[in-house]
Amino acid sequence: MISNRWLRDREPYWQRLEELLDRIARQGMRALARAELQELGLLYRQIASDLAILKEDPASARYAENLNRLLARAHHSIYAVDRPPASTTLAFFLDTFPRVFRRNLAPCAASLAIFLAAAVVGATLAYRHADFKALVLGPDLIDTIERHEMWTHAIVGIKPVASSTIMTNNMTVALMTFATGIAAGLGTVYMLAFNGLLLGVIGMACAMAGMNQALWSFVAPHGVLELPAIIIAGGAGLRLAEGVLFPGLLPRREAVVSSGSDAIQIVLGCIPLLVVAGIIEAFVSPTNLPVTLKFGLAGGLATLLIVYLFRPMSQVRQRSVKAYSSV
Repeated sequence: MISNRWLRDREPYWQRLEELLDRIARQGMRALARAELQELGLLYRQIASDLAILKEDPASARYAENLNRLLARAHHSIYAVDRPPASTTLAFFLDTFPRVFRRNLAPCAASLAIFLAAAVVGATLAYRHADFKALVLGPDLIDTIERHEMWTHAIVGIKPVASSTIMTNNMTVALMTFATGIAAGLGTVYMLAFNGLLLGVIGMACAMAGMNQALWSFVAPHGVLELPAIIIAGGAGLRLAEGVLFPGLLPRREAVVSSGSDAIQIVLGCIPLLVVAGIIEAFVSPTNLPVTLKFGLAGGLATLLIVYLFRPMSQVRQRSVKAYSSV
């Protein structure tokens, strides 16, 4: 038999859940602050436990029925798919991503340093040791380079398929570079070092074969977006690792959640860069367009990317972005 005192003690929690659900019904989930969202989840679990207790007491059937309806509302509100409006998505890519990137410039700079250091090591080893070059690139690619041929001509005939494959591959690399940051950053460092080493070896192999122009006129148009996106994704992985290794005053779990929030926003912002890079790599980079045009395109895209990531924001715009990211 459930006592009246137990019912009186639990009713404020039921009323609080109903109050939060009413506000969600009027204004949407974004009406709740982060602490209230956490409270909503906690209340949902606690009241589900209350319902289980009430169902054991036939005399409390009326309370159980009311709580069952309340929990059904809560379940719908918590698990319903809430599609963000287009304006919200646009605001993320135009304002939130560049701002979060600038806030996490240090791990992104560390990612760039790892990539460049590995590229220098790869180029040096390829120059001094022919066996190392062959080990990394394989005999078929070495033979192609020694014949002064590019290995990219096959892309031209299957542009749409190639574009899709390239995008998928690039996104896989970026996501792996980010996600392996959870392993104390070791996976992220490996992915950055491997890709940097590979670029350094290919660059040196082509340089020794007198194919500098052929290589870099292919790489430049899409590489000015693809390589920064992978390096930025590496910065996201290092930011995630920071929460694992250096929680500071926060419990480690909370530190990982905090760093992970920034990291996820950073890697999501890289997706459009990789999509555009994939299209260019399939439809522009392997074509016979004039070299000056390809390098001109690369220069224009690099300038746009720098302006996009580092452009100053007006005070009004800053306030609107802070309001957006606080909900």
